[in-house]
Amino acid sequence: MTVTLADVAARARVSPATVSRVLNGNYPVATSTRERVLRAVDDLDYVLNGPASSLAAATSDLVGILVNDIADPFFGIMAGAAQSEIGGPGDGTGRAGGEKLAVVCNTGGSPERELTYLTLLQRQRAAALVLTGGALEDSAHQAAMTAKLAKLADAGTRIVFCGRPPLPDSDAVVASLAFDNRGGGRVLTEHLLGLGHRRIGYVAGPLERTTTRHRLEGHREALEAAGVHGDGESLTVHGPYDRGSGYDATLELLRRQPGVTAIVAANDTVALGACAAVRERGLRIPEDVSVAGFDDLPFSVDAGLTTVRLPLFDAGARAGRLAMGKEEPPPGGIATIPAELTVRGSTAAPRVG
Repeated sequence: MTVTLADVAARARVSPATVSRVLNGNYPVATSTRERVLRAVDDLDYVLNGPASSLAAATSDLVGILVNDIADPFFGIMAGAAQSEIGGPGDGTGRAGGEKLAVVCNTGGSPERELTYLTLLQRQRAAALVLTGGALEDSAHQAAMTAKLAKLADAGTRIVFCGRPPLPDSDAVVASLAFDNRGGGRVLTEHLLGLGHRRIGYVAGPLERTTTRHRLEGHREALEAAGVHGDGESLTVHGPYDRGSGYDATLELLRRQPGVTAIVAANDTVALGACAAVRERGLRIPEDVSVAGFDDLPFSVDAGLTTVRLPLFDAGARAGRLAMGKEEPPPGGIATIPAELTVRGSTAAPRVG
């Protein structure tokens, strides 16, 4: 039975005219209404008209790049690198090549918006899709993502993860390029332990993100291996991946544990906030408190920040090539990208006495 526009309208509890406005994008529609309509479109597998139905398995010249925050250099570097590889022949569709239009979709970390963008890209028959950054650890969202990506793949969209672990129970993804966040977290803490630190505070990212969990697990593995058994919860504060979180969390750590001699931040931006908080307390870096970050963003060199380097540009470029069919997927479709310790002036041995 053919699904009609009226069926979608009834499912979304709006008028057919509102559905048309959402799908055509030619009239302002409230965000909540738009998302309700798109969910109905997705649930019913609605196709706009007969000719569109015959083209449902074809792909357009559109490529989507999903990021959590385009203002964050972590995502901006990967998105820019992926975009540099998009276009030209070898797009993996089996047709003649041509220039592709890469559209960066900023989710703001919202799982609902992530799914909304995937629905929109499905409606546009996107040729390829690159999803960057850590994933949300929520079973309902993972199930929704698995179903949505399967629909995209069935319609001919090439899907690549960049800096994101594989999705369980999904074979829709051409390749997953996953950063070794756990290994990076481990080697960073091993560096601090080697300098003699034993009271190490940790400013973690959001609880529900894979990146947060893997980096924190690496940190705690290093402590455990070194026989350092402390109150891990009181030495850990979670928050967003931004400077303000690093500042607030570090002040909280120093209040809870005045004897902390080193602070590991969830990423370099968080580390900048941590440095500001340490200095506000009248402490010196690294003489009184060592501070370390993660990612090795461009400003980290000028900040003299010890960090873990991730090859963000190289990973993004590779994801772009994989999305365009210019490079063969890794064996099994999964590649782990190593993390490298980069030591600078923000860490040193703890002060004695």
